[in-house]
Amino acid sequence: MVLTDADIRDRLTAEDAVAWTREAILAAHTGRLHTPPRVHTELAGGNLVFTTGALTGEWYGYRSYDTFPTDPGGQLVVVHDWHTGTVRGVAVGNELGPRRVGAIGAVAVGALARADATTLGLVGAGTQAWTQLWAIATVRPLTSVAVFSRDPVRRNAFAARVSEEFGLPTAGVASAQEAVAGRDIVVLATNSPVPVIEADWVAPGAFVTTLGPKLIGRAEFGPGLIARADVAVTDSIDQTRAYDPPFVLVGTPQHDRLISLGAVLAGDAAGRTSPHQITAFCSVGLAGTEAYLLAKLVS
Repeated sequence: MVLTDADIRDRLTAEDAVAWTREAILAAHTGRLHTPPRVHTELAGGNLVFTTGALTGEWYGYRSYDTFPTDPGGQLVVVHDWHTGTVRGVAVGNELGPRRVGAIGAVAVGALARADATTLGLVGAGTQAWTQLWAIATVRPLTSVAVFSRDPVRRNAFAARVSEEFGLPTAGVASAQEAVAGRDIVVLATNSPVPVIEADWVAPGAFVTTLGPKLIGRAEFGPGLIARADVAVTDSIDQTRAYDPPFVLVGTPQHDRLISLGAVLAGDAAGRTSPHQITAFCSVGLAGTEAYLLAKLVS
């Protein structure tokens, strides 16, 4: 079965994406889902990147994408049958990847945000910001959204789309600080090479996700944001150790504080224990989760 972007939009609901991704993260924690760090090959002018995964006894697969200066480019996700090697499903395009990232973020919100969290602040107004909202709305009853982008046309268009499609009071705001201040849930979804918020802008009791650039010398957040958090979580500690250039927290005490989202979900590590705590999630994209979603869709 070959799925296009239109098929993904039609078939993959936010509720299913979040539920299946939670299953995948737990399966990775128990060792049933194998999720090695991503690998890449250097080619003239760019890289070809692979994230691979295997669900023991059921399937193995991969996602491939490139870093060439193409727009929009395209990704490929393939799932093979574990026993025969037969290709069970293929997804071609750019919808599955961002929706899977959004679902990972929503699983983290479900585990780490306050149960009464209802307000969302977004820094970034692109596809990743949209799919975070798309998924988070299934795990918390959002009542308002604030979004900041440096481009006022872009942020206002994003706000109008949210208001229309989700029926949520949504405002495009004039600064990242305004988007973040007092919000229960904060999502950083930018391509900025420098930190986009100050740590002290985050309110006590808030939950923060970072999912943009995250390498030393090029990161949308700094170690100070994680230092402010009472609990710091990631979806793949192995991946944080595998980046080249290194992950922004490597070599700092904050890297040693990271705990696995799978461990929190399984009850093997403590997540939020107080409504006043700040919790932070460093999303690095657990390998195998794209293939997990595709396997569910074609089963």
